[in-house]
Amino acid sequence: MKKLFSLTLALALALGLTACGPKENVEESAPPAETTPVAESQAPETETPDLEGTAINLGLLNGPTGMGAAKLLADNEAGETVNQYTVTLGSDPANDILPKLNNGELDIAALPTNVAANLYNKTGKVQLLALNTLGVLHILENGDTVNSMADLAGKTIYAINQGTNTEYVLDYLLTQNGLDPDNDVDIQWKTSEEVTSLMASGEIDLCMLPVPAATTVLMQNADVRDAIDLSDAWTESGASGTFTMGCVVVRTEFAQENPEAVKAFLSEYEASINYIKENPEEGAALIEQYGIVPKAAIAQAAIPQANMIFTAGEEMKSISSYYEVLFAADPASIGGSIPDDAFYYIAE
Repeated sequence: MKKLFSLTLALALALGLTACGPKENVEESAPPAETTPVAESQAPETETPDLEGTAINLGLLNGPTGMGAAKLLADNEAGETVNQYTVTLGSDPANDILPKLNNGELDIAALPTNVAANLYNKTGKVQLLALNTLGVLHILENGDTVNSMADLAGKTIYAINQGTNTEYVLDYLLTQNGLDPDNDVDIQWKTSEEVTSLMASGEIDLCMLPVPAATTVLMQNADVRDAIDLSDAWTESGASGTFTMGCVVVRTEFAQENPEAVKAFLSEYEASINYIKENPEEGAALIEQYGIVPKAAIAQAAIPQANMIFTAGEEMKSISSYYEVLFAADPASIGGSIPDDAFYYIAE
């Protein structure tokens, strides 16, 4: 903006001097050469496109995969980002994000990691940009009967996000602990809002929720306890790979046409995640402001448990071992095959 202002001012001065010319004698109207900033007026014309950046349609999800982007959204609103972001915020990846990625309405979007692999295997139209969330699933109980996955035998548990990591990880861990997910446990799939409300009000006794929804329940109902951290259960099962739930993908066509915009996004997104982690109070206020979590107090309590990360480039390929576990448990969970190297966006 400063350079654009300098150009406008220079042009205004030049016009002003021309307009004043006839009122003065010839000797007085000839200004010194250095007062006409010809060289300065040319430079901004070639730099303006870089200042404008690229318009990006960004899809985010409520919860941990969206929490890390709150500072980016604030900077975008303040005009302090390289790119200009138009944001779609949803709670259900299948209905709120996937259709818009498929039809080109979104350029970059947050997704569960298994959904990203599934979409790549089925369409080949997206690439993995960055990993952003490790395991955040918790089994909550209003009572004291469940202390291990095996204790879920004969129980009814309410859960969310069927068809994502949530379902496949739960099934895998139940199987690893000698239970048949279809016969030994009654799993009731509902929306995040429904399960959170039912558990917080005491209408149900057992559920599985991710942070920050789990945080909400624990803050609203003192009788509910955190019975099992599924990240711990994953480690105890001996599964290979890191339990990685969230990521960001880009439409391949968009990435090919806008490599500099993608580079700028990754830089701005990483800075945003780091800011939220390092400034939980200020970050929580932004998370509430942009509707990612309803209340700042809940967001602030959830930030230490949200397991937000930023992993891009070659290091992303470490998720392959996690995909191998999901594939072995159910090939359909990631679209029938482990993604090949073309799945990973590696900047040149």
